[in-house]
Amino acid sequence: MIQFRDVAWRALTGYDFGAVFEIANRVHPDFFEAEAVLAEKFDLYRNGCYLLEVSEKPAGYVLSHPWKRGDLPALDTLLGGIPADADSYYIHDLALLPLTRGLGAARQIVNALTKHARAMGFETMSLVAVNGSVAFWEKQGFGVEERLDLKEKLAAYEETARYMVKVLD
Repeated sequence: MIQFRDVAWRALTGYDFGAVFEIANRVHPDFFEAEAVLAEKFDLYRNGCYLLEVSEKPAGYVLSHPWKRGDLPALDTLLGGIPADADSYYIHDLALLPLTRGLGAARQIVNALTKHARAMGFETMSLVAVNGSVAFWEKQGFGVEERLDLKEKLAAYEETARYMVKVLD
């Protein structure tokens, strides 16, 4: 196992978006989103945005926010706002550079977001699993929710993209 000093998640700031955009393009080259689209999630819901630092260098990020269960934001599209009737906590993007594998950073931030979602009173969390990540998300308590009404939006990500939901107890 690789050992690093100082592996920590911290609150994202407006100054971090150059690093976030660079990581997004390295980790998700097939799911391009403009820097303004990524930054809007921070502007709309800062409590769900974190940067992972390894030895004080950006190595990953997460963007999350309240949304509607059974819906998902279109890729590379501004949200315009958080729905007033948001009823699920949505993980828009969790992107980690390869050097973070085996550090437990993804599990750590998902656990923190789950606690946040519960504290905010949400009954579910939701996301779109891409890049063969369904098994990881299943280990975090998410399950695939088949929804024909999301077929076109999911196809915009990739053929194997899956909408997943975690019921909070």
